[in-house]
Amino acid sequence: MTAPAGLIREYRVDARSTDVFGRVMCSARDHHFVVDGPVQNGCPGEELTPPELFLCAVAACGVELVHVIARDQGAKIGSVELAVHGVVDRGNQSRTDVTVFNSMRLDFVVKGTDGATAASLVEGFKRR
Repeated sequence: MTAPAGLIREYRVDARSTDVFGRVMCSARDHHFVVDGPVQNGCPGEELTPPELFLCAVAACGVELVHVIARDQGAKIGSVELAVHGVVDRGNQSRTDVTVFNSMRLDFVVKGTDGATAASLVEGFKRR
């Protein structure tokens, strides 16, 4: 059974190698950006790396969803900040077939509201 059309969201991004070893040109819709592999892999490491982009995506999702959830609940808030810290310990992986983050910590700051409302909004994000 397929979900109703309004519930399905599809996304596409593209990536291609460049003439610089370890440098990748990425595209999403009409936006283009460069990603570098990390220096530990012998890559330039000058641009954002894939793990940093992953953590940025989590942070952007968290900030955006806290605003959406607040709007949907009629809660008035100010700015939202989210710092995400991730650790990959390649010597201590839970799986041998892929590399995974060993831990991630999300530190939210929700301004312009009380602590209980902020905590409720963050819990709403965590449930999504």
